[in-house]
Amino acid sequence: MSIDDIPSRFISLVLSALLTTLPVAAQEQADAAAAFADERLDEQSYQRAIAAIESRGGAYAAGLPESLLGLGQALQREGRHEEAIDVLKRGVHLTRINEGLYCAQQIPLLHAEIDSHKAQRDYTEADERQNYLYRVQMSSLQNNEGLPQALMAQASWQFEAYQLGLEGSERYARLMNMWELYRLAMGDIVDREGESSPNLLPPLLGMLQTQYLISSYEIRSPAQAFGEDGRPNEALMRFNKYRAKSYQQGNAVLGTLSDIEQERAPENALSRARSMVMLGDWRLWNGKTESAFAAYQAAEVELAGVNDAQAMSTMLFGEPVPLPDFEAVNTLPPTVKPEEADILLSFNVSDEGRVRELERLDENDIDERRASRLMRQLRNTTFRPRIEAGQPVEAEHIVKAFDIQ
Repeated sequence: MSIDDIPSRFISLVLSALLTTLPVAAQEQADAAAAFADERLDEQSYQRAIAAIESRGGAYAAGLPESLLGLGQALQREGRHEEAIDVLKRGVHLTRINEGLYCAQQIPLLHAEIDSHKAQRDYTEADERQNYLYRVQMSSLQNNEGLPQALMAQASWQFEAYQLGLEGSERYARLMNMWELYRLAMGDIVDREGESSPNLLPPLLGMLQTQYLISSYEIRSPAQAFGEDGRPNEALMRFNKYRAKSYQQGNAVLGTLSDIEQERAPENALSRARSMVMLGDWRLWNGKTESAFAAYQAAEVELAGVNDAQAMSTMLFGEPVPLPDFEAVNTLPPTVKPEEADILLSFNVSDEGRVRELERLDENDIDERRASRLMRQLRNTTFRPRIEAGQPVEAEHIVKAFDIQ
């Protein structure tokens, strides 16, 4: 019999019996354990556990934060996020009192609180709590193997805030934050595991995606170059330095990714081919057309040594691929089946990866501004072109369906 087969009431009775013989500190821990003995416990069960802990240890008892986290999550499951936030904030406050200002014990409470802010679409408050969470993590997770994951999660939030256009900092500042967070994660892994660790791949891929965003970011207003006091905008000057080095930084990241893959699987021709394709994509994205095609041709040479060479070549080069070839940072919406689409578009992709002959095929009644925006995005998208026999060729009459509502 597993714990899932034991009724919640029986578990509560056993724990209640134990409480009569335990000292106060142990009783607090048992009360906290009672709240987590079964994930099916509801709000009332957590409330009873919290009341029991408070009756023995007071309003600041050490066992409270764990039960407050459970209560907050129970409220979240019911969609009561405002109440959950109050409960979780109390848990954070108590951990700071009992364990220290930047203790690691508050991290799960902060994660849960941020989830509720996001569920309420209060992204400004979520951003503020993310900033506090970062300070806690940097203080409490030093010399901890969990730090790289925490840093990459923070980088993911910076990307989300960038997409949302949150106030509080310029959007380009989010991209600099992303780069630095992924770089810190990479550095921590190198220090622990060495320069050829496969665990370096996630932060390196994050760094590459960030460089795609940095290289394509447009400063829309010349006024951004100066602050309200008329002085040069130092943050923008710093970002411009990032952007000036973007191509070089992207090449360095790709070189490191290739070295790690080569170290892991020196005989894997498909892995080497994928590395060359990624390099070709980065070059084409940056307008280095000839060197991009040279990289694509090198990839095809590598594929010649693979058993299913034709199938692999078709997978990589059989049809045009919009760049960046990362779902997270691709500016186009996902494609859908034609019967599920709001808009149906036909276009060609030239041998240099540019969209030509774009036209709309459907007559659906949708917001024309959205349709025009999508078509403009598509015209401005660079594609990895179709390649046949080592040469880029134009792809004609491509039809794609999108859901843009």
